[in-house]
Amino acid sequence: MRAVADTLAARFNPVAVRGEISGFSRAASGHCYFSLKDETGQVRCALFRRSAEQLTFAPRDGQLVQARGKLDVYGARGELQLIVDTLQPAGQGALFEQFLRLKAELEAEGLFEAARKRTLPIQPRSIGVVTSLGAAALRDVVTTLQRRVPHLPVVIYPASVQGTQAPAELCAALQTAYRRHAETGESEVLLLVRGGGSLEDLWSFNDPGLVRLIARSPMPLICGVGHETDFTLADFVADLRAPTPTAAAELCAPAREQRLGELDYLQERLGEAVFSIVDQQGQRLDRLAQRLGRPSARLHDNQQQLSRLQHRLQTGWLLGSQQRRNRLRVLEDQLPSALQRSLKRQQERLHRCELSLGLLDPQLVLERGYAFLTDTQGLAVTRAAQVEAGQALTATLADGTLDVRVEPPAQRP
Repeated sequence: MRAVADTLAARFNPVAVRGEISGFSRAASGHCYFSLKDETGQVRCALFRRSAEQLTFAPRDGQLVQARGKLDVYGARGELQLIVDTLQPAGQGALFEQFLRLKAELEAEGLFEAARKRTLPIQPRSIGVVTSLGAAALRDVVTTLQRRVPHLPVVIYPASVQGTQAPAELCAALQTAYRRHAETGESEVLLLVRGGGSLEDLWSFNDPGLVRLIARSPMPLICGVGHETDFTLADFVADLRAPTPTAAAELCAPAREQRLGELDYLQERLGEAVFSIVDQQGQRLDRLAQRLGRPSARLHDNQQQLSRLQHRLQTGWLLGSQQRRNRLRVLEDQLPSALQRSLKRQQERLHRCELSLGLLDPQLVLERGYAFLTDTQGLAVTRAAQVEAGQALTATLADGTLDVRVEPPAQRP
């Protein structure tokens, strides 16, 4: 049901309904409940106490009225209902239809988009007010600002807030505020305010030229026109909408007591922080003083440390020298036997080499009946393919040499 209600709110609200009152009742709480019907159907309506108190007539069954409000879904029964903000006898419907057409036109220009809205300065240095000099709204705003921020300058830009001449005067006042802000920085935030009234009374604030001029404001602008249930196109284009002129003043001017309280809190925090830092540094200084001590004591400690290091150096050098002398005597005692063992190992190795070399002597091979052949140039003959028939060769035997000649192989029978 909540999703349905949100969809209705985004797609249709606000809406205006014209119809005949049926089943009107006023509860003990002050809320009013009724239906609006015509020849095609009806819709349930709820007029809550705060809005009902603004009525200028006594609703009755059968009366033709114009209701303005928001569509919603009553979750308990799942019924569509109209939450009525304003209710008046039929006859003002054409004006509200014009309001809706202007709203759609200006919305299509992107003047109501949330992305173009600006945040208010946390602490403005001056505040401007655009309203009538004789309006009760001006007294409410000035009284509120005097109570909350008496130290801030307030600049009034007078203009009519009702009648045919009001849109032009309001635009002139805004242009004056814009020019002074550009030249001197006057009015860091601007209030556009007037008291409540009927749709006709507030119509000046629906002027398209005024709405477009508000959209070009160089400073954040708060619109506080009418009561909480009153809406104008200026409300939609302003950076912030206030339900009443007094609320507009409160939104741009945090209470002086609140700011003083914040300063007291910050002063207390600052004092605590400074005391903590001083205490920490004092403790650090005490620790450093303990480590430093008296210079004479520190010098005595360093001298003792130096003496200990000198003694360790002397002792270490003497001990090392004695160890090296002992090592040298041991090596002197071990040298003859070590030389003897080394000489014996080398002799044994030489004998093994002699035996290995003797086994490789070719004379031993010749002693076993082999011969060694060479050609006339003294080159060794190791293969039959190296010689030919009739070639002279020399055969070396164990006890001398023989001249031989190669004979062709004998023919087999």
